[in-house]
Amino acid sequence: MKKIIFSIFIASLLTGCVTKQRFTELSDRYDELADTNADLIAQNDKLIKEEIDLKKELRDLQDLKLYYTNQSKILNKEIDATLKKYGKLQEAYDALASNSSYAISSKAQENQKLLNDLGNKETALFEKEANLAKLTAALDARSKRIQDLEALIASKEAAMQQLKSAISNALKGFEGKGLTVEQRDGKVYVSMENKLLFGSGQWAVGANGKTAVVELARVLVQNPTIDVLIEGHTDDDPYRSGGVIQDNWDLSAKRATAIVRILQDNNVSPKQITAAGHGEYMPVASNETPEGKAKNRRIEIILSPNLDEVTKLLNE
Repeated sequence: MKKIIFSIFIASLLTGCVTKQRFTELSDRYDELADTNADLIAQNDKLIKEEIDLKKELRDLQDLKLYYTNQSKILNKEIDATLKKYGKLQEAYDALASNSSYAISSKAQENQKLLNDLGNKETALFEKEANLAKLTAALDARSKRIQDLEALIASKEAAMQQLKSAISNALKGFEGKGLTVEQRDGKVYVSMENKLLFGSGQWAVGANGKTAVVELARVLVQNPTIDVLIEGHTDDDPYRSGGVIQDNWDLSAKRATAIVRILQDNNVSPKQITAAGHGEYMPVASNETPEGKAKNRRIEIILSPNLDEVTKLLNE
């Protein structure tokens, strides 16, 4: 990609369109946005793994709590049985107290042993109840953390659903004319075919396409925390027009940045936006038919929620 950007820079110097300093700034900005995009993908994968691990830990704690609860019930039954034995022995002790000092001594020893057993079992019960209390507290803390995380994720999903509805309403007049709006995997995908945006081999946005992008910008301005990824795609027909564009990859990147310019000119913060060109390498249909080629020539605008709050909750 840097070779492509360098080629653009050389061509631009020859035509007097871009300064060296501007090229350097754009190259640095591209690298920074590419790193940011990779970090966001890694963060999303990490969040999914963290949620799975937390739920497994919650199930383990619940199993352990059930175990200690059952142990506590067993000890209580044993204590009740021991108390009954103690009562019977006490009665026998009283009956024999006047008859035999030997019997009294034997019963006293047995009675003392029972008392000792009772004391040991009570101590074990107290320890298990203490452990059960600790586990219950830990379980409650884990449950609350998972509930908070699930609530936060649900709120993000709801916000993305609202965003999808707002975009669908704003672009209602363009759906069925080369534009679709979908929500999947927690993101909103706005796909615009080239027939809505560009002429053949061109990267300047036409009037009809610009109107659609401006409508989208009005929604994005109201959602400043949404991350916006602009992806350019082409079919597999080789680019032959020459000039500053070398190939389909170059053309797809120029088309993506053309959309970025319109969003930026309509008050969408550039900090939200990342532009990428994929050329013909991510088709959605076969390039063997004209219809498939038309679907592959497109701009994908991928809107993702900001996951900083989720990451903060997981790190607490």
